[in-house]
Amino acid sequence: MKYLTEYRNLEATKSYLKLIENTITKPWNIMEICGGQTHGLVKNGILDLLPDKVRMIHGPGCPVCVTPLNLIDKAIELLENNVIVCSFGDMIRVPGSKKSLLEVKANGGDLRILYSPIEAVKIARENPDKEVVFFAVGFETTAPANALSVLHAEHEGLKNYSILVSHVLVPPAMEAILDDELCKIDAFLGAGHVCAIMGMEEYYPMAEKYKIPIVITGFEPLDLVQGIYMAVLQLEKGIYEVENQYARVVKPEGNKAAKDVINKVFEVGNREWRGIGEIPNSGYLLKKAYKNFDAEKKFGISHIKVQENSDCIAGEVLRGIKKPHQCSQFGKKCTPYNPLGAPMVSSEGACAAYYHFSNNLINL
Repeated sequence: MKYLTEYRNLEATKSYLKLIENTITKPWNIMEICGGQTHGLVKNGILDLLPDKVRMIHGPGCPVCVTPLNLIDKAIELLENNVIVCSFGDMIRVPGSKKSLLEVKANGGDLRILYSPIEAVKIARENPDKEVVFFAVGFETTAPANALSVLHAEHEGLKNYSILVSHVLVPPAMEAILDDELCKIDAFLGAGHVCAIMGMEEYYPMAEKYKIPIVITGFEPLDLVQGIYMAVLQLEKGIYEVENQYARVVKPEGNKAAKDVINKVFEVGNREWRGIGEIPNSGYLLKKAYKNFDAEKKFGISHIKVQENSDCIAGEVLRGIKKPHQCSQFGKKCTPYNPLGAPMVSSEGACAAYYHFSNNLINL
């Protein structure tokens, strides 16, 4: 528990808040990319403790939130057609166009909630007469385990295992946000867990191209306020560098073994993001050598396309244009128990964070 006690230290956190207050001279907009960081800011009350000149903007770093409706509908199509669908728990209540995976399970669908895709390979081995699909959602952080599940299934000669891929990548999303004419972001807090896998190399050209500080940051209160201080210090000095607040976990080169397994199974391609649209080269696709493990191709469900819910402003929330409480349906038609969109139901969603932890929405 060493790091939890150190990085949740109230006095140390207050000292960095004081440093921010003493350093800042003008308003700055800082986007935290990761939904885990958003929850850390909201549930620990940090948004209320920061100086008024610091405006935190919540980014699209919640993989469940950015998974498009059509991917959820594809998983539902499989589940309704006698396929065993395996998923992490945070996907099961996310609404598709008409229903959620949990609702299909309640009606008899064989949905398995797992902690690892390797468990899904075991299920496929134990059920040779059934097709088993793992709903492979996530950023770079979950890609190594999903790739390994394919390699394990190949090694075991399993023909009844495949994955429904919905992997998206953080740096292309950051660039898409910066290229948006509505963008008013002055600095980024980068996602520490993503960089633990991928390293920091991709961020140096971005910082130089857009003249914007990027601070790789952790998730505990002290991580967050230290990362904000480092960003504010750069902004006040007029410099733009990539800094690593999360050095206890993130190495500049990342995790070579994890990257090797990703590159063996996946290739980079275009991906659709919920509420944002297609971003070029922003996701992983299975390589041709592993096409037999591609559930979309295997079951012929690539054609499924659906429209986003017009009452949900998830796209504007994910791009940092609006805060969750600025949605007319927030806490009314849209709650965690009856969500209109993924940001209200995901454990990393900004809307869920505001709903559960914020007591003073007007000031946020």
